[in-house]
Amino acid sequence: MSIRDQILTYLYLKKRDPNAPLNTNIRLMHGMNRISIFIFLIAIIVMIVRLFRH
Repeated sequence: MSIRDQILTYLYLKKRDPNAPLNTNIRLMHGMNRISIFIFLIAIIVMIVRLFRH
């Protein structure tokens, strides 16, 4: 699975592979990654808005 596919899966833009192994540790890791990506995207949006307001 490529990095692009992984990000699309985190952002719910692509369905998860049904054959992929899934246990508690993997679910927690993917949850933290998903939160990190969302916060990063929000920060980028805030920085762009602040850039254009000044």
